[in-house]
Amino acid sequence: MTFGDAISIGREALFVAMLAAGPVLIVSMVVGLVVSLFQAVTQIQEPTLAFIPKIAVAGLALMFFGPFILAILTDFLSRTFAHVVTFVH
Repeated sequence: MTFGDAISIGREALFVAMLAAGPVLIVSMVVGLVVSLFQAVTQIQEPTLAFIPKIAVAGLALMFFGPFILAILTDFLSRTFAHVVTFVH
């Protein structure tokens, strides 16, 4: 395994991690922004109002994007395991 191979695997792992976490994080961020705007407009500063919608939406996003995330992770792991022989040699 050369230095370039290690860099390539690391770069691809970071890209896969961003693709896997991105949809849930983006949806949670949008909901957090909407809740924050609602709190600023109504001047309601209840801490649970900020957390409960984000948790609920993150769970729904995981259920919705779960097959996509699983497909990305499975594809990455199968390609990595298929090339283990070339990395070790």
